[in-house]
Amino acid sequence: MSDNELGTFLRLRRESVTPAEVGLPTGPRRRTPGLRRAELATLAGISVEYLTRLEQGRDRNPSLQVLAAIADALRLSHEERMHLLFATKHAGGKTSLLTCPAAVPPTLRPRATVLALLERLEPTPAVVVNRLNDLIAYTSGYERLVRPLGILDGERPNLVRYVFANPRSREVFPDWEWVATQQAAVLKDDAVRIDEHAAALAQELTLVAGKVFTERVAAAAAFAARSGTQRIAHPEGELRLAFESLALPDTDGQELVVYLPDDEATARALDRITGRRPGTLRMVTA
Repeated sequence: MSDNELGTFLRLRRESVTPAEVGLPTGPRRRTPGLRRAELATLAGISVEYLTRLEQGRDRNPSLQVLAAIADALRLSHEERMHLLFATKHAGGKTSLLTCPAAVPPTLRPRATVLALLERLEPTPAVVVNRLNDLIAYTSGYERLVRPLGILDGERPNLVRYVFANPRSREVFPDWEWVATQQAAVLKDDAVRIDEHAAALAQELTLVAGKVFTERVAAAAAFAARSGTQRIAHPEGELRLAFESLALPDTDGQELVVYLPDDEATARALDRITGRRPGTLRMVTA
């Protein structure tokens, strides 16, 4: 990586975006087809002088809000936003974009008794999440349900990251707006201020998702819904799942989330998905 990777990336990306792509008139006498610094600065809501310092490497510690504004203005893709985040961390050296008190790392494996409980819940789709909504254990029924949706992709599946950073989530959740608001509650300001691990995830999503993430975090309730009904667009058809979130007695904020069919069509679909005999997972009745 060059000594000014951040500045080089910003300049090259600015010069590759045409005015028309961001809704600006082309105008006469343009030396390059890309954006002028003044145009990008206006779109991002920052000064031309500050953008110049960033591109020249004279300022290496932009705030997340500035980065997100520039990323939104340049219409950066997910991969480009991740590169921008990496370049900014490299440019800042040992100084992080967000500083928070140290916190105990979130647990990535439940207690043995919780794992035993999951086993006894088969074939019901059930998952254990930690305080960041990492999926740290689940039944085979849950795996068969969500594996085709990409929710378990990656080394450390996380529901908040999936909802905000994976474009596919908008197709998977017909009620994406509601789901996103629930997931945003995990990273409210209070959690981010006292938990460096929550801050790191918020930092990533602020850049990757921009206003879609930050505005929802600002508007989200302090706590997500603990029960309700969630719709999922699945290869087996649209599913209606009633869920219950049960807090586990530990210091990591772990929860056991159990899903049950909310109608007969979903019950039949879950039987096919889990490979169990018909009627194994019956519809929830009032």
